[in-house]
Amino acid sequence: MSSHASPTDRSLPPVTSLNLDHDVVTLTQAICDVGSVSGREGPLADAVQAALAGRDHLEVVRDGDAVLARTRLGRSERVVLAGHLDTVPLADPANLPTRRLDGVGAGGGEVLWGRGTVDMLGGVAVQLRLAGQLTSPSRDVTYVWYDCEEVDAARNGLARLAATRPDWLTGDFAVLLEPTRGEVEGGCNGTLRVDVTVAGVAGHSARPWTADNAVHKTGELLVRLASYQAREVEVDGLVYREALQAVGIRAGVAGNVIPDECVLTVNHRFAPSRSAPEAVAFVREFFSGYDVRVTDVAAGARPGLHRPAARDFVAALGLPVTAKVGWTDVARFDALGVPAVNFGPGDPALAHADDEHCPVQQYRDVEAALLRWLS
Repeated sequence: MSSHASPTDRSLPPVTSLNLDHDVVTLTQAICDVGSVSGREGPLADAVQAALAGRDHLEVVRDGDAVLARTRLGRSERVVLAGHLDTVPLADPANLPTRRLDGVGAGGGEVLWGRGTVDMLGGVAVQLRLAGQLTSPSRDVTYVWYDCEEVDAARNGLARLAATRPDWLTGDFAVLLEPTRGEVEGGCNGTLRVDVTVAGVAGHSARPWTADNAVHKTGELLVRLASYQAREVEVDGLVYREALQAVGIRAGVAGNVIPDECVLTVNHRFAPSRSAPEAVAFVREFFSGYDVRVTDVAAGARPGLHRPAARDFVAALGLPVTAKVGWTDVARFDALGVPAVNFGPGDPALAHADDEHCPVQQYRDVEAALLRWLS
């Protein structure tokens, strides 16, 4: 970290309104400085709703701490631009308020530094700028700002909207403005977690011959994982790389007791050509002979690049498209039959980081690209 990026004692400035006429960088900074950790998005949702009020070209509704707006121009296509309002908690007081710093970004450019600048309030700002500027877009547009993306799936605002307001999420194509460094990432891998249990026999650690150490027996599972060969799968012209790895292990009740059980937690990322049940079946087969319990599973999303709206998007932006190897909420659109891509400012490697920051030019470039597509 450079010297001018040191922690600051400044308190968060009060923010009562968002001005959509401000440039996208200034607007991003104002949005971030509201503060919107998951579960506390209310003030930012209030500000977004207020900023859209009185825009005659938009129908605006509120759903909890989600805000939705759409045009009704009778265009032949409808597209959805979506982004979440929440951020992960602040790591320390230096995460907010945001500040603009020179000579920090790649090539020594200017960056916006602070919580939310990458994940993903820059994307939220781009959406708001478009909503304010595009009174007569070439396609009808639905804008979705939702809550609780950064916490467990049961609280996810987009999932709630899919259940309570599915008509607001329908369209020919969707763009999730998650951070992608201003590049296009199509679809996403699926993800699942399992607990694989190895049984043993407890005993005193001074007399191991009277017991059967479950931790030692887990070594065979680790050997299996180490020998796993990841598949590379082409889906709709994009290549998705799969992954299978241990992400946790737990065992033992005391330092002088041989564990009678060891639980290995494994995460599998699978290409969107494979359904969630198929992925679960693969993992069960991979760990055949052991007790396997699924603790979390979410299907991936095909990019749908063969669809006309998706082809037009790629052509208008003039950017290469790569596969999204992580999981994002584009999968929720795919489940609704809406092809979707990820496209937004910020390096995903810096999401949630203590030094979260984004080159300011990426905000401008993403806004300009979407304006080209929708103007």
